[in-house]
Amino acid sequence: MCDTCGCNITPGNEHLISKGGKLEKTEGGREAITVLHGLLHENDHMALHNRDHFNAHGVVAINLMSSPGAGKTSLLEATIKALRGKFRIAVIEGDLETENDAERIRSHGVTAIQITTGSACHLDAHMLHDAVHQLDLSDFDIVFIENVGNLVCPASFDLGQHRNVVLLSIPEGDDKPAKYPVMFRTADMVMLSKADLLPILDDFDPARAEAYLRNLASPAPLIRASARSGDGMEEWLRWLHEAVDGTRLDIKSTLPAHEHHHQHVHGPHHSSGHS
Repeated sequence: MCDTCGCNITPGNEHLISKGGKLEKTEGGREAITVLHGLLHENDHMALHNRDHFNAHGVVAINLMSSPGAGKTSLLEATIKALRGKFRIAVIEGDLETENDAERIRSHGVTAIQITTGSACHLDAHMLHDAVHQLDLSDFDIVFIENVGNLVCPASFDLGQHRNVVLLSIPEGDDKPAKYPVMFRTADMVMLSKADLLPILDDFDPARAEAYLRNLASPAPLIRASARSGDGMEEWLRWLHEAVDGTRLDIKSTLPAHEHHHQHVHGPHHSSGHS
């Protein structure tokens, strides 16, 4: 949690501490601690609701995290092109300001919901809840969540996603897993993005980056990919297919039997209406 920069309070959860809010009044002498714990509890509760909502529709939610400029939007654009006609995709974009990334996604014919967080340097479950309810989840197979560019705060807030993907771009340096362990511990997969720059930025050692990752006791696969050149994209798409299949099995195993026939769990989907 971000106890110093104040980003615990976001446009999504500030109603909880406002006048009449659930956390407006706290125990005397422990206000800060009580509010922080309360906000985390409420976030986790909303994240569970979001996940249940995704599960009920058989939708796989994948949270993309990285520092600014690591290539999340470019990866999404390349993924949309590769999966056109196979999976129906929606994207939820998080940025402090502007709809630039959402507009890039929409230019590919894909639904994109923009969340502008103002001063908050991460998405939280309340913000995601509001965005998800702008989507008809029965129309989609995968929802990608492009979190705010930040290697610290997004790792502390469950959104209700099924998988976390962390991008580490080659220009950032290979020591980031050691410097930002909380982020990389949350990863279900780590991508060395902009891998086409490895021959130029030869001080980046992929083996060293992986050693730092394994020092965190992380079993997450580490792949190299370049959305620009296409190198490594097959491995990314293979991981993505496996993640979708695995999540769908998990969803099916947790739903009560009487809900199975209400759930929309699709195989590879062929449609001209969505990508």
